[in-house]
Amino acid sequence: MKKIITLFSVLSVFFSCSSQENKAVKKLEVSEFKEHLKNQEVQLIDVRTSEEYKQGAISNAKSINFFAGDFKEKILELDKEQPVYLYCRSGNRSGKASKILADLGFKEIYDLKGGYKAWVK
Repeated sequence: MKKIITLFSVLSVFFSCSSQENKAVKKLEVSEFKEHLKNQEVQLIDVRTSEEYKQGAISNAKSINFFAGDFKEKILELDKEQPVYLYCRSGNRSGKASKILADLGFKEIYDLKGGYKAWVK
C-alpha cells in the first residue's frame, strides 16, 4: 500500500510539472499564427538553419539557429515578458525550442503548427 501511495505521489508531481510547463506554450494553426502576427508587434523567431532561412522566411522573422552552439545565449537576448512566436521547417525543432524557452522563463510562447512548410501551402 505504501508503494502505491508513493507511486501516485510521484506521478502527481510529474504531471503537475508537465502541465505547468505547457501552459506557456501554445501551438497555433497557420491562420491563427498569421492573425497574431498582424495584430501586434511580436518577437518572431525562425529556428531553422541559415541555409533554410535564405531559401525563404516569414517577413520580419529573426533567424536563431536551433542547432547553433549559442542558441540559448541568443534566445536570452529576447524579452521574456513579450510574446515569442517560433517556427521551423515542420514543427519539430520549434517544439523543442518552445520547451527550452519555457524552461528559461518566457511567459508566452507560440509555436507554428506544421512549421514553414504549412505556412507556404
